[in-house]
Amino acid sequence: MKHLVAVSSLTAVGLLLSASPPSQEPARASGNWPQWRGPEGTGMAQGEAPTTWSATENVKWRVDIPGRGCSTPVIWGDRIFLTTAVPTGREPEPQEQPQEGRRRWSFHGGGGPQVEHSFDVLCLDRSSGETLWHQTAIVATPHEGHHGAYGSHASNSPVTDGEHVAAFFGSRGLYCYDVRGELVWKKDFGVEMRMRVGFGEGVAAVLHGDALLLGFDHEGDSFIVAVDKRSGEELWRTERDEGTSWAPPLVVEHEGRKQVVVSATSRVRGYDFATGELIWECGGLGSNAIPAPLQWADTVLVMTGHRSPKLMAIRLGAEGDLTGTDAVVWSTTRGTSYTPSPLLHDGRYYALMDRGFLSCFDAATGKPHYVQERLPRGTSFKASPVGAQGVLYLASESGDVLVLKMGDELELIGTNELEGEFFISSPLIVGGEIFLRSLERLYCIAETPSK
Repeated sequence: MKHLVAVSSLTAVGLLLSASPPSQEPARASGNWPQWRGPEGTGMAQGEAPTTWSATENVKWRVDIPGRGCSTPVIWGDRIFLTTAVPTGREPEPQEQPQEGRRRWSFHGGGGPQVEHSFDVLCLDRSSGETLWHQTAIVATPHEGHHGAYGSHASNSPVTDGEHVAAFFGSRGLYCYDVRGELVWKKDFGVEMRMRVGFGEGVAAVLHGDALLLGFDHEGDSFIVAVDKRSGEELWRTERDEGTSWAPPLVVEHEGRKQVVVSATSRVRGYDFATGELIWECGGLGSNAIPAPLQWADTVLVMTGHRSPKLMAIRLGAEGDLTGTDAVVWSTTRGTSYTPSPLLHDGRYYALMDRGFLSCFDAATGKPHYVQERLPRGTSFKASPVGAQGVLYLASESGDVLVLKMGDELELIGTNELEGEFFISSPLIVGGEIFLRSLERLYCIAETPSK
């Protein structure tokens, strides 16, 4: 099913790993990457990471991944979890794709009649890339397509707490496995999402405490829902007056009260974490909300970069409609991201533009350290930046990963090329190693000891 290239061959240790739970203490020591934007949700890793590699240097292993998945993997201890969608080869029957209410086209070429797919969850050994288990969550024919270049039917990143692995396939449901690959429960939310101009689904699941938070913003009856990670039981579901958006929920706490913040075109909204009750809302963002919100001190930072782009800092603590009030501490319309989510570290908010510009703002005041500084010409991005020990990593559509120094000025350290690759998934960094998922492969980048 896959091709494996590794610095060492598979040993009996790998077989033993597939039958035993992952080590918990080493995971805490070396760090994990349990969710799409890392251990703190900011894009920052713990510890250092390599800064130079190529197809022949510092590649610990690479594996082919079946199917097409744009989701970013997650890591806990010695295990990597990822999702993919694999065509089964079975063509759909005409009655499987009724015309009414179903879009058969996409503005960017991902439409037309859809074929049956196997929606799969894989667990790989972090040290070798070997598959420990491979489960099929569901076999289904999608009701609509996705962006031809940047989408897939498995674009929602999974999430894990070291005991549960939640794989969210949007309209195809939510599937919870234990780390050994046994299905604990599954849930169908009874919705077939209709995404704006057929761009496709792809909101990451968020896990906080015992609650899994899932967003269903589309061109239909939108809602946000919380389910119990142990059973799949719905804790609450709140309807939303919103069209399509892809920004994941963010859990924040202010004055002892937890809130769930969701960015969207019409309003940014804060909901009570325990009940789903609306606490506040604020208008002002542009369309196609994709970047993840972040918290800095007592504010949440929200951003869009499509039409009418905007980056806003909204102070927590107020209730009701905050549009046009002093709750909006600062805002800007320059240097905002369309697709990549921001990175927040040391009071600096980094925003990467799809067409190859980087901005850095003071998170407290909005003062720009630099705005729309050009990266090497011809470089385009969909993956979100990640950082480690003062270094920023930007994975591009052309297979290059730019390495920059963090700080008040833009400083390029170097560029690492993996020829022929195309990065939509975001990098992740655990235990001094970088993991890069292209459309077809997963790489582990690690420093090679000097001989």
